[in-house]
Amino acid sequence: MANNQAPYILLGIYESLYKDKYGYKPSLNKYREKWAMQDVIDSVGYERARELIEYYFQTSKEKHPLQFFYYNFDRIDQLKKEIDKDRLNRNNLLKATKDLVESENEH
Repeated sequence: MANNQAPYILLGIYESLYKDKYGYKPSLNKYREKWAMQDVIDSVGYERARELIEYYFQTSKEKHPLQFFYYNFDRIDQLKKEIDKDRLNRNNLLKATKDLVESENEH
């Protein structure tokens, strides 16, 4: 992927997710928005930026404004990391409990 296309691809993903959720495409000036999206990419990388946009639409934020995402992507990133870490800890605890119960049942 050409580096200068990455912001446009992410903006397209944002538009698609927005349309899926609200039934219409948001009005965007892609040339202007490209620069802010590039800042997000420069901060967290393309793949993580894509994950954060997708995660953003799973949150309860009303209308999911792009400007809110730009101003808060670092907080969204931190929250997603904490949730992922908690999910991993819960899964590990569940597995350990299951293993303990199974070993107790064998004896």
